[in-house]
Amino acid sequence: QVQLVESGGGLVQPGGSLRLSCAASGRIFTISVMGWYRQAPGKQRELVAVVTNRGSTNYGDSVQGRFTISRDNAENTVYLQMNSLQPEDTAVYYCNAAVYGSPGAGRGDYWGQGTQVTVSS
Repeated sequence: QVQLVESGGGLVQPGGSLRLSCAASGRIFTISVMGWYRQAPGKQRELVAVVTNRGSTNYGDSVQGRFTISRDNAENTVYLQMNSLQPEDTAVYYCNAAVYGSPGAGRGDYWGQGTQVTVSS
């Protein structure tokens, strides 16, 4: 099994910044993709940003230019630097990882427990 532990959420004023972290542990051979999704009350879960183990990134339209995703492959950790936060960024942010537990094994899709980000004055 694989566990994802998120940290770094909280309350911030509009225009402020936060940095989220997510560390994966357990039976891991390699992680092909790590990323962040978010879900606001009454809305569907949406893509925030993902990054491959080769460093390719993809961002949701609403965060492009404000958020930056990065990862440390050696530590199986992904980060999300969030700048210029706005009230509409308020949501529960979930970490996701596509994990191969051993060579030749199938891919497992894992989620963290979520961390609340609230942007309010």
